[in-house]
Amino acid sequence: MPLFKASFIHKVIVFLVAAILSVSAMALDFNQTQQLANQGDAEAQVNLGRMYGEGVRQDDAKAVEWYTKAANQGNTDAQFILANSYSYGIGVRQDDAIAKEWYLKAADQDSSNAQLILGHIYHEGIGVRQDDAKAVEWYTKAANQGDVMAQYNLGVAYYDGEGVRQDYAKAVEWYTKAANQGDAKAQYNLGLAYYDGKGVRQDYAKAVEWHTKAANQGLVNAQYNLGVAYYDGEGVRQDSAKAIEWYTKAADQGDAEAQFNLGTMYRKGEGVRQDSAKAVEWYTKAANQDYSSAQNNLGLMYRKGEGVRQDYNKAIEWYFKAVNQGSASAQNNLAYMYSKGLGVRQDHKKAVEWNRKSANQGDALAQFNLGTMYRKGEGVRQNDATAKEWFGKACDNGNQDGCDNYRKLNQR
Repeated sequence: MPLFKASFIHKVIVFLVAAILSVSAMALDFNQTQQLANQGDAEAQVNLGRMYGEGVRQDDAKAVEWYTKAANQGNTDAQFILANSYSYGIGVRQDDAIAKEWYLKAADQDSSNAQLILGHIYHEGIGVRQDDAKAVEWYTKAANQGDVMAQYNLGVAYYDGEGVRQDYAKAVEWYTKAANQGDAKAQYNLGLAYYDGKGVRQDYAKAVEWHTKAANQGLVNAQYNLGVAYYDGEGVRQDSAKAIEWYTKAADQGDAEAQFNLGTMYRKGEGVRQDSAKAVEWYTKAANQDYSSAQNNLGLMYRKGEGVRQDYNKAIEWYFKAVNQGSASAQNNLAYMYSKGLGVRQDHKKAVEWNRKSANQGDALAQFNLGTMYRKGEGVRQNDATAKEWFGKACDNGNQDGCDNYRKLNQR
């Protein structure tokens, strides 16, 4: 459960600054605001800075000048905005050290926004020595003021043991605070905690409840997990149609596992009308993201002509893609193609080679096939002892044909 990375900090700061400025009293016109600012009114100085920064008189350097005047009077919003200006070089030369100084001034006046950003700064080591304990210190200050991002980040810190001793119960406490404020990532992580029973008593129904909240906000991982929950009937009544619904939402966002699972459900007709063409469509989406199981299954579809025109060359192509990622099933399927001469020149030695690769990864069918090749002397010198060895391995991995052939050889 990783904390936000540096690229996210910019989005956070921009959002926070926009929120501050949106509530500024902007009813006054430029001349009135300037007059008040020249009289030392800190709020007017902030508003004038905004007018120069975003208004019709665009001048970032002038904006910084007025933010500085207000900040030197202790205006917290100005200090925070000024820190942002130095952090990103807006109207001034970029300077992380000066940015940190202004964030500290604002944070010391209980600006939860500044405290949150300081937590990020220390976590990422931006202009300071990286220090997760310091990050936790600042996140805690912001979180205690109700800052939802800080609450979420504290949950992550306690869950992973970064900057604090690992404490799943504490992680759940902070995730719950953030989740109750509607944070989708906190809701998702809280669901995981209930699913795994970490920091709370395991409760699949609670896991589904929190994942549903996150999924309804569009969080793809939560949508995928709900698909699994409905498919397996964990925490909810088993419902393949509901599984399809949630897998589709996740798949439409590009989740490869959801795309693969959808392909399998369309292929088998689970929760939907059986549709091999749809299965191929979803397998292809997942396969194009290098999901090896989808690549292997796509190879099978092309080999058998399910949902597509039969094409052994295409089958070989997809099998090799899966094999390049170490798929034992694809290795076994390639062995079959070589043994039968489908899409390649028949070559029993090649078949043995691919069966052996798959068998050495524990694939029971490949172990049985390898035993059969040794028993028949296909691609290898005939050897009943070696055949018996492979049949035994296949049997141990649940292949009944392996058990039957082991028994036959054992009775000789």
